[in-house]
Amino acid sequence: MNLTSSSYLVLGLIGLRGPSSSYQLKRAADRSIGYFWPFPHSQLYGEPRRLAEAGLLAESAESGGRRRRTYSLTDKGREALREWLREPEADVYQIRDEAELKLFFSELGDESTVRRLAEARVAFHRGRLAEFKRTMDRLGGIPDLEQRLAPLVLGVRVELASLAFWSDVLEGGLAAARARMGDLAEALTD
Repeated sequence: MNLTSSSYLVLGLIGLRGPSSSYQLKRAADRSIGYFWPFPHSQLYGEPRRLAEAGLLAESAESGGRRRRTYSLTDKGREALREWLREPEADVYQIRDEAELKLFFSELGDESTVRRLAEARVAFHRGRLAEFKRTMDRLGGIPDLEQRLAPLVLGVRVELASLAFWSDVLEGGLAAARARMGDLAEALTD
């Protein structure tokens, strides 16, 4: 069976949470990995069934009412998850930010295209940082969550870098952002 990142997302969430329905997986993803790993939520309904058919998840269904299906990790599923975690990551780091795509094509817009885009992105990244801060304030003192909070720390750093970039663009245009890049490149070589 070909396991995808969505497969491991489902296996990992169930591994952390314990037995879960697709709806519970969706809610858990929205409050955790959804901040840094966007994916179609419809996969949280089809993927668990596929993993159950492969023996990686056990499935139980309510006999009455909504007949909700709950999935739990099997030994085979736990081993597949552990094997995936042991593999070093060699893929290219990806950021899919539509604002970057718009910036790339901005010369086809009007004179205010870049400014409007920068204003919106500065507001967006400030909002994300505030949201991340609320999450850190709420969960930061719980020792058992330290590893799960590590991606949040990385997210804060990415947001800070993005905010700095868009602030440079807003304050001095693209030339200012390019000049700042030179300063950063020099700092990296020191």
